[in-house]
Amino acid sequence: MPFKSSQPDIDLPTNITTWTWLFSSPASPLSKNPDSEIAGFRNALTEQRISYSEVKRHTTHLSTALVKHHGLVKGDVVALFSPNTPWYPVAMLAVNRVAGIVSGASPAYNVEEMTYALKTAGAKYLFTVPGSMQVAAAAAKEAGIGKEKVFLLEGKMEGFMGMGELLEQGRKEREQVVEYKLKEGERNADLCGFLSFSSGTTGLPNAVMISHANVIAQCLQIALITPPTHKKILAVLPAFHITGLVHALHLPILLNAEVYMLSSFTMPSMLSTISKYKISELLLVPPILIRMVRDEVVKEYDLSCVERFSSGAAPLSEEIIRALERRFPGTGFKQGYGMTESCSCITAHPPEMYGFEHAHKVGAICASTEVKIVDEEGRELGINEPGELLARGPQITMGYLGNEEATRNTFDEEGYLHTGDQAMVGEDGMVTITDRIKEMIKVKGIGVAPAELEDLLLGHSKVEDVAVLGIEDEYSGERPKAFVVLKGNLERGEEAGREILKYVKERKVRHKWIKEVEFIDVIPKSASGKILRRVLRDKAKAGERGVVVQDEEGVKAKL
Repeated sequence: MPFKSSQPDIDLPTNITTWTWLFSSPASPLSKNPDSEIAGFRNALTEQRISYSEVKRHTTHLSTALVKHHGLVKGDVVALFSPNTPWYPVAMLAVNRVAGIVSGASPAYNVEEMTYALKTAGAKYLFTVPGSMQVAAAAAKEAGIGKEKVFLLEGKMEGFMGMGELLEQGRKEREQVVEYKLKEGERNADLCGFLSFSSGTTGLPNAVMISHANVIAQCLQIALITPPTHKKILAVLPAFHITGLVHALHLPILLNAEVYMLSSFTMPSMLSTISKYKISELLLVPPILIRMVRDEVVKEYDLSCVERFSSGAAPLSEEIIRALERRFPGTGFKQGYGMTESCSCITAHPPEMYGFEHAHKVGAICASTEVKIVDEEGRELGINEPGELLARGPQITMGYLGNEEATRNTFDEEGYLHTGDQAMVGEDGMVTITDRIKEMIKVKGIGVAPAELEDLLLGHSKVEDVAVLGIEDEYSGERPKAFVVLKGNLERGEEAGREILKYVKERKVRHKWIKEVEFIDVIPKSASGKILRRVLRDKAKAGERGVVVQDEEGVKAKL
């Protein structure tokens, strides 16, 4: 029998969009509070603020402009290529208001990566900021998106229409475009609202199709276990990531909580924001938590307001958990476990489990969610028996855009997501992740597909064969390592290693850089040609090493 949540089932609306739910339904904070008490999105540094009442008005005007002046129709994909800004959720929610689809992209992408994202998503429009326009414009051109459909979220640039102009276009219309209303028989679980890139368990990044129902369900699930005092949210994690999408851009509106947005991360800017605005719960990724316990700069700020830490996106070591407890006595700790394919959390800590004694676990099963733990033959396992974690619930996403094979391999016919992670369920109902079956590398919480780097390296003139896997890294959690077979009788040494490291740096965003190269004789493979990464790991554990060249800059680099 599957393990079931001990929490009450959520009451999930099935016939409305996320926009309607957040702004025009009984669940909306706008229907429960006077305008003076409505929270909003705030730029933590400039203090520019857009209240949720203003978000409703702006998204109405923006969606009207996009539909009436720029031809947006239901199902069109709009890419958002930007750091965190209060205008990001305005663009996102405006697109969703009229049944468009939002595709987020990392602002660190280069032209090649952004072009791939635009083409894979089938994007027809692009929003960006002046600092990213050089990459955005070049990628849009490569992807066949006309300059007239590339817009600025904020700021001004000659030749591109900005947010102010778009809002004015919509505002001037005598009649605003009506929000999208689902037709009879149409369900919001079948209406895609977002595309978010993930490596899944293997392969090149896929666009995960996230429905309006997925996002509503996850918000309701997390709201059930959120203390009523949680009214200030630090948005330092990127908006394009599934954690940011749900926990910084949607859930706060439901909770009527103020969001303090940082467009880029530095320790001083984050710490001063926490101290200035007295933020009590900090949603961070492991690399930042590591710095919270190790960086001396932390002592320069008054963090007495902090009541608990929240972590996710990648594993956090027991050593760091204990160091966090020592450095911040009297605080609590919570974390969630999930992935893009589960629209964030499958499990999360309820308030009664905020103590550090539960910190090594990833939480209890979310409401309306079932979990199975299975062995390699698919047999269901019981309490404290480790096996692959499978999950089913309303937050489990629709599958991968344009990749039926990957969808079939990850989402089974019974509706279970095969996570590729090994876990066990304890007698207390809490879940512990014991190992990773899947191959994806987690660098600072961001998934990096080995196949993407392998494909790149196979294009190097000196590389005969290659395998990439993740190795531990103090600050990033994991970093990619390349096992390389050189062509012919080329010398295995420092020069060739540096050349390969540089080759990746010139072509990929920083979190995809290789930490080290190891030259070996042959890449171990199965009869079907699948790389046997386990064999490489076992050799490393046994101390068998070829010639190794490390990226000294990457090894020393911090966030």
